[in-house]
Amino acid sequence: MFKKEKIKDLHYSVTGLISAADLQAAADEILTEYGKTAKMPGFRPGHIPLSVLRQKFNASAYGEAIDKLMNKDLTTYLADKKIRLAGAPKADLAGWEIGKDAEYSLEFDILPTLPAIDLEKFTVTKKVAKLDEAEVEKSLENIRKNRSIAEKQGADYAAADGDVAVIDFKGFVGDEAFEGGEAKKHHLILGSGAFIPGFEDQIIGHKAGDKFDVNVKFPAEYHAANLAGQDARFEVVLHEVRKHILPELNDELAKAVGQESVEALREHIRKILNEQYADVAQRDMRNELLDILADKVKLDLPETLVTQEFDMAKSEHERGHAHCGADCGDAHKWDDKKERKDAERRVKLGLILAEWGTANKVEVTREDLQQAIWAEAARYPDPKQVFEFYNKNQNALAMLRGMMFERKALDAMLTHVKTKEKQVKADELFKQA
Repeated sequence: MFKKEKIKDLHYSVTGLISAADLQAAADEILTEYGKTAKMPGFRPGHIPLSVLRQKFNASAYGEAIDKLMNKDLTTYLADKKIRLAGAPKADLAGWEIGKDAEYSLEFDILPTLPAIDLEKFTVTKKVAKLDEAEVEKSLENIRKNRSIAEKQGADYAAADGDVAVIDFKGFVGDEAFEGGEAKKHHLILGSGAFIPGFEDQIIGHKAGDKFDVNVKFPAEYHAANLAGQDARFEVVLHEVRKHILPELNDELAKAVGQESVEALREHIRKILNEQYADVAQRDMRNELLDILADKVKLDLPETLVTQEFDMAKSEHERGHAHCGADCGDAHKWDDKKERKDAERRVKLGLILAEWGTANKVEVTREDLQQAIWAEAARYPDPKQVFEFYNKNQNALAMLRGMMFERKALDAMLTHVKTKEKQVKADELFKQA
């Protein structure tokens, strides 16, 4: 057991002693296990003398023995104190030699005890939006557009917004053509925003067979640093223009998308939109409750977790801004003070949700995970890649499970808080979505 302990808030420093005899006994036990499978010239597996095993494996066996006995002491200590580790302890065995008693020290942070939270004292706003039938008609129009056929137009037809322009283009900065700025027979939907701002607008009004220049300016934060903020000229050849011909809105179209009639399709769209409204309102209530918890709940934070969160955020920031360095602009500069505060908030909320959720039997089921993975996979052209990613990456699966646990904990908390309804327009509801 530990001889000394020093406690400051959530930080513990303890000192222990393992006798040389206990260490040797534990090491010999480990060596005996080694001997069951070890292969050495002149000996059969399982029949190697302990003295021979010591000559070859003693150092590694002692290492395992020390870890085993330190962990045993620590486990007993944590159980007696009814405390839990916030991270891996730091061990110090300076000056120890094989054959002698091992005096060691451990430093570690523990998890705080969550105070009682009276959720019924908190009030969040539930935004309620009345479904606008114009949104239903807009969705029907989008279905028609998605099922439209792009038909080639004659030579006298001028390209318009929404048309498909089949073009050749070659880009120049000054008199020099730049890499990646050339393509042949490229299909560009005008008004899609797929190209640099201003490019598609300058094709509108032209006809098949036209050759012309398009002059644009690359955005200041363009991903290619050599082009960011540069004026550019594109030589363009318009080969053909294709206009989208929309199908009629009738029962035949409704059946093509899985509904029996146009009215059934309208009702299906209403249901989906109302579910979206509810999802966004629930998201806003979660965020409001997080703000309340961060402000109202007093909780000491383990320095280990805060530092870990801060360091992870800094590494991610450095990776994300490696391409631009000092040219990323003031809005993207790292601010130690702000980021430290944000890290503390994330750790605090994570601990609150983990502790409250566990105490209130919140659980992420296998079905919950499967539904979440299916939902993510549906957003990609090849869903199989998403399934393979999670099958091969247990860390990513654990992160997904953690995010789902926190969301379910928040939703469970929301059933205990007071709510006040606020009527809003749909565009206001989605303003921050």
